[in-house]
Amino acid sequence: MPVQPDNDRSPFRVTLLATGGTIEKTYDAHSGQLTLAVPVIQSLIDALDMPDVVVRVERIMAKDSLDMTDADRDEIVEATRAVLAAGDVDAVLLTHGTDTLADTAAALSGALDRPAAPVVLTGAMRPYRVADSDASQNVAQALMAARLLPPGVYAALHTRVVAGDRVTKDYERLTIAPAR
Repeated sequence: MPVQPDNDRSPFRVTLLATGGTIEKTYDAHSGQLTLAVPVIQSLIDALDMPDVVVRVERIMAKDSLDMTDADRDEIVEATRAVLAAGDVDAVLLTHGTDTLADTAAALSGALDRPAAPVVLTGAMRPYRVADSDASQNVAQALMAARLLPPGVYAALHTRVVAGDRVTKDYERLTIAPAR
């Protein structure tokens, strides 16, 4: 079935839940390391041309996904539930580190029984603030996916969308893939 264009001019309302990950890392010249000390997601969103999209950014945490615990994933699930329960969004977008994005996607898939809107996770292989970053591309594509997908949990990265309960990281190609 072909996708029909959305000609509705009302704003598409998205809550973006930021959790950290490579997408948000910046270089700290004092330490010589990439850190999560400076939030960048709002700058990334502000740089996108989205005349009929309203994105509200909420920071849940600022963690490298390799440092995430089950308690962190529970916090992400509860924050997502709260946004969906409020009933004032058309989609939820989560920015997340790619190393354990699949774990969080699986946790959300298992915990959210028939979400009222699409829940889309995305991230980046290279930080937003570095040359040749894939961050803006991935966030823009995740927003488009959220607009077109039916309610459910998904991951979107590098022009690919994978169901949340099937996503895995492809370390060879540095992207996501469906689990086999």
